[in-house]
Amino acid sequence: MELPVVGEVGVAVVVAAVLGVLWATSTGLLIAARVQLARSRARARRLTAQLEDQGRRPPRNVAERAVKVAVSTVAKVRDHGVSSLVLSSIDDLTRWALEDRAEIAKVAAPDGTVTVLFSDVESSTAMNEELGDTAWVRLLEAHDALVRAQVDRHHGHVVKSQGDGFMVVFGDPADAVSAAIGVQRALGSARGRRLRRHPIRVRLGMHTGPTISRDGDYFGRSVAFAARVAARADGGQVLVSDAVRDALPDEHGYVLEDLGEVGLKGLQGEHRLWAVDWSAP
Repeated sequence: MELPVVGEVGVAVVVAAVLGVLWATSTGLLIAARVQLARSRARARRLTAQLEDQGRRPPRNVAERAVKVAVSTVAKVRDHGVSSLVLSSIDDLTRWALEDRAEIAKVAAPDGTVTVLFSDVESSTAMNEELGDTAWVRLLEAHDALVRAQVDRHHGHVVKSQGDGFMVVFGDPADAVSAAIGVQRALGSARGRRLRRHPIRVRLGMHTGPTISRDGDYFGRSVAFAARVAARADGGQVLVSDAVRDALPDEHGYVLEDLGEVGLKGLQGEHRLWAVDWSAP
């Protein structure tokens, strides 16, 4: 029995709705919409493929929900401008932590842990204002492609991407560290015209912890911890928690600098952080 192709139908509806409303607006708005739609298309296709593999029908209301997302996106851009669509923070991404439980569980290590990584672009609001909406959104497209390439190469799973930020999970903490190093090195030697012309600095942070318990508490704490580690990073830095360092194999080969114990917003006590020297061979 042939399953309906939810990704194509839903995305087609979104494209028609968004472009119909934004047709007469600026190029920056249309490009911003394109970025969001491309992300939605990829997610819809992954969902459809997963359901087909399981022999299940995709939910009937996907197209309806796609229309609601389109209308919401248009309203957000109309009321607050492009920056409301393409700018985000690590805190925003944590709200999506539990939307992808099944995929996160698949990624988990044999001992039931995941390594959660957050990334975002330093001074993104100022860069958006300096470059203008069109150039900024195009720069984000180049940034997205670079980050996703490293995540895929190191067996990670993107839980959510929004604006200039990513939330990613890995089953192996060494893969997470390698992916973060790959992102920083790729940005440092970016060959793409846009990234060469407008260099960006990305901050990355991660934590290893238990996956989702029945009520979601364990994973929620891991996400919050990883978000606070990333928030302590400066652009160009990769920070890891003590739990990540302890979970790495004995001869991991990474160069880690002990930053000592620091306070993390919303978390009790002091927590030791480590900076990864991604320039080391």
